Amino acid sequence: MTDTLLAQSNYKTSRNVLMFAIPSILGLFFFLAPLTVNGDFTFPLALMAKGFKALLGDAILPTVTAVICLSAVLSILASVAKPTFVTQSPLLTRLFVLSPTWLVIRSLGAAFTLIALYQVGPEMFWNGNTGGLVLHDLLPSLFVTFIFAGLLLPLLLNFGLLELLGTLLSKFMRPVFRLPGRAAIDCISSWLGDGTVGVILTSKQYEQKKYTAREAAVVATMFSPVGISFSLVVLTQVGLQNYFVPFYAAICLSGVVAAMVIQFLPPLCYKKDLYIDGTAPNRDDELVPEGQSAMSFGMDMALQRADKVKSLGSVAKEGVHNALDMVIGVLPVVMAIGTLGLVVAETTPLFSLLGAPFVPLLELLNVAEAQAAAQTMLVGFTDMYVPSIIAASSIDAELTKFVVAALSVTQLIFMSETGSVILSSKVPINFLELAAIFILRTLVTLPLIVAIAHLIF
Repeated sequence: MTDTLLAQSNYKTSRNVLMFAIPSILGLFFFLAPLTVNGDFTFPLALMAKGFKALLGDAILPTVTAVICLSAVLSILASVAKPTFVTQSPLLTRLFVLSPTWLVIRSLGAAFTLIALYQVGPEMFWNGNTGGLVLHDLLPSLFVTFIFAGLLLPLLLNFGLLELLGTLLSKFMRPVFRLPGRAAIDCISSWLGDGTVGVILTSKQYEQKKYTAREAAVVATMFSPVGISFSLVVLTQVGLQNYFVPFYAAICLSGVVAAMVIQFLPPLCYKKDLYIDGTAPNRDDELVPEGQSAMSFGMDMALQRADKVKSLGSVAKEGVHNALDMVIGVLPVVMAIGTLGLVVAETTPLFSLLGAPFVPLLELLNVAEAQAAAQTMLVGFTDMYVPSIIAASSIDAELTKFVVAALSVTQLIFMSETGSVILSSKVPINFLELAAIFILRTLVTLPLIVAIAHLIF
């Protein structure tokens, strides 16, 4: 132990202190610093993305379309022909050499993008409630967010911030959620900022052997809801924006309970506590050595991590690779799966039929207009805005609108965005598992939300 402490003390140089402090402070600022601009609550990352989106203007849709179509074409060429310059490049191989399933999904994404942009073919694929919604309302925001999130993510990952926070918060995160302390930064970035950023952060840490398969799956599916700003949009949709404080309190409380309970249920309880390469974690790494405080040991770990950064150029290169991974890999998946899910929701009675069993439960919980509310219970799996849109037009009771809006956020997994991002990441979860987790989140959080709603209305 003495040798370990002596080795760690060698990292306590002014160079490493600055290499830790400056990027970490910048990372916290960009991802988590709350700002108020023209009366709207936002974050620097979101503000930069919004500014870049405005700068692109009308060019953003053709740009997104070109990126998705180029991604599909290059993937077909690389996966089928496998030219040498691709197979010899780890980056190009990761980006464009795909399994047959993902190749089909990426190709579908390109096809749906062209259909929605030019409004050709069957209207059900391009109208404003299906492919048009995904292309016009979701993809432009995701495109600019992914660029800045990818470029700036190394500020959180590479300079020691997670090592420090992991040490400080391990005594809370491990017993409460069975997660390492470093998971707290994922949770905060998701709950306060953007769920997709949280998923990407989780996936990167899983790839770097910072999370086991179980931990990555739990963080991605329990702590990656939409942020505060999107929650306000949902609440405004049903006309209850004056109730935002109790609304978000209901989301947080039910979300914490869901995270504590659902990880012990299938499918999450079946996930192996092994790293991506099959090795087992060493839990002793989280223990604070005798004679050291959590802060001093955390700083040692942070400075040791900062010492490994030998070139800022390599960090910038990693940021560019992150952005390429997200833009090329995730956007086509969101377009393909999001469009298909919304087409099913719009053109079939599937989700109304699936929601029918919730009528007795809602009546038992004394929720007014239970029949109308039941139709919204599972349709949020396609897109989180759909339940609120239905509630705004078909439900009059404020309590019921509150329940529907809050549940749509706590359900967390919706295939037009978060679900697709999870599927396209390295997080070890498949589609059927996502569907099961979505239902479990619905069943666990619904009674809590209803109880809070009854206290308010």
